[in-house]
Amino acid sequence: MKKLLFFTGDIETQGYFSLQIAEAMKALGHEFFIYDLSRPWESTERFFHFFEKGNTALINFNFHGMSGEQYFLDENDTTMWEALNIPSYDIVVDHPMYYHHFLEKVPPNYHHISIDKNHEAYMRRFFPEIENGPFLPLAGTKLYPKKSNVPIACRKYDVTMVGNYCKPSTFDKYITRIDDEYTAFYHGMIEDLLTHPDKTVEEVAEAHLLAELTEVPEEELKKVMAALTFIDLYVRYTFRGRAVQELVDAGIKVYVFGDGWDLLECRHPENLMIMNNLNSEGCLKRLCQTKLSLNVMPWFKNGAHDRIFNSMLNGAVCLTDSSVYLDEILHDGKDCGIYSLAEMERLPEIAKELLSDSDRMQEIADGGYELARAGHTWAHRAGVLHNLVEEER
Repeated sequence: MKKLLFFTGDIETQGYFSLQIAEAMKALGHEFFIYDLSRPWESTERFFHFFEKGNTALINFNFHGMSGEQYFLDENDTTMWEALNIPSYDIVVDHPMYYHHFLEKVPPNYHHISIDKNHEAYMRRFFPEIENGPFLPLAGTKLYPKKSNVPIACRKYDVTMVGNYCKPSTFDKYITRIDDEYTAFYHGMIEDLLTHPDKTVEEVAEAHLLAELTEVPEEELKKVMAALTFIDLYVRYTFRGRAVQELVDAGIKVYVFGDGWDLLECRHPENLMIMNNLNSEGCLKRLCQTKLSLNVMPWFKNGAHDRIFNSMLNGAVCLTDSSVYLDEILHDGKDCGIYSLAEMERLPEIAKELLSDSDRMQEIADGGYELARAGHTWAHRAGVLHNLVEEER
């Protein structure tokens, strides 16, 4: 049975995910070591006592441990994982376009794991030399596994949104950085995505480039994709802000847990209840007291987000936009509520209808709990990873 290395001490949410997977892997028979990236020298010394040659693997998120950290490099810039022949299984929770600079220099025996099937297709197209898969959607955590969830009728918050907000205008400096022609080109892509929110950034970018240039070499297209992350951020925050805006301006109080919400412009700010930013456990505690948990997908058009399964496992009704993958597993009105980004004006109506009937909400919450419990916990994802690392010889 492989011994496993995980990281904490950098991005809090990803460290939390790592701890959930580590405990699930322990239940499957693996030993694990938690490397604290905030205390690298101490952790390195302890890791070498844990390490077993030929029988140790790394499971990480978003290139932690292989993004140029000096304490993992020798004088020849060889990573510790290459020197020790440790295979790595990197769960990348953002679009690959954010990580071209890392993907171009991954260590040997690197496995790229995507949380969205479109991300998988992108990797096959632009990085075919990298071992890719399997698809592994994000999962959820039940905060109190041995306790029953609080009934919907007894919960404190009608509607919550867990996550940060950033004004789309923050990205104007990238849109206007070159000249008027490029500015118009970027705005054309943004408008296309806002009008057709089922499209991916890469398909819109390619269509607009081909309309301008007729033909774009694959390597040039690959370079362009890496320079368009601000488009992704612009549209995701536009819709995240608008979802909350639609609700609060319709008279619904929304409790937001995250940074940046004081910058959201709305007609009825008295309904925007700005709370503290929280760590992962703090967010789960609030979901335990939430009736309706709002989710806006971060432009994953064929994947899921942990907010969905966290909401379900902790007894809230998840109100979310959908994706190709979510259409395969979710059932509107049975285990969740679904709204459309193309019809955001209907969101308050959907929310009010749900909130008006506690009995129906309880049925949906119970359905969501059973769905997530049956197939969308980190223990389920650990089962996939277990098979993957044990196949490696």
